[in-house]
Amino acid sequence: MEIVVGRIGRAHGIRGEVSIDLTTDEPEKRFASGSSVVVRPRSGAARTLVIRGTRPHQGRLLVTFEQVPDRTAAEELRGAQVVVDVDETERPDDPEEFYDHQLVDLRVLSGGVERGVVREVLHLPAQDMLAVERSDGVEVLVPFVAALVTDVDLDAGVVHVAAVEGLLDPELSEDAGPR
Repeated sequence: MEIVVGRIGRAHGIRGEVSIDLTTDEPEKRFASGSSVVVRPRSGAARTLVIRGTRPHQGRLLVTFEQVPDRTAAEELRGAQVVVDVDETERPDDPEEFYDHQLVDLRVLSGGVERGVVREVLHLPAQDMLAVERSDGVEVLVPFVAALVTDVDLDAGVVHVAAVEGLLDPELSEDAGPR
């Protein structure tokens, strides 16, 4: 199972370093020296690269790859996704964290009623969102915050979402008109 652990940003310096916008809470594990990652550019073929080294810099991670010798090669990687292969049964160390693939296709319950299915996890600048397809086919974005997503039970295949008027209930959505 592949998971996205980051996106390559700007080249840094002249020796092939790149900045990484992380999408993992385990950068020390995913970007360990000597480990391999798959880099998927916006266009072109994916490549497997070996991490030579990493270092923190101004809130980002700087990474050097064995196969990226200079700034020109580093600039060609800008915007590419960084993907690692994990065992499908692997779970993050923190029980309150989840991999995206673990959340996709979970049933969504709110107020004791099944309201839909998680179709995608979106990593937006402000916060992560669950793209939930309601039973009527409408997609609704639910902020993935503790105040709204009250429980995730992977074993039961269920995400519990707080019963908030208009969030997941089609009868209470904007389309239902004034109250």
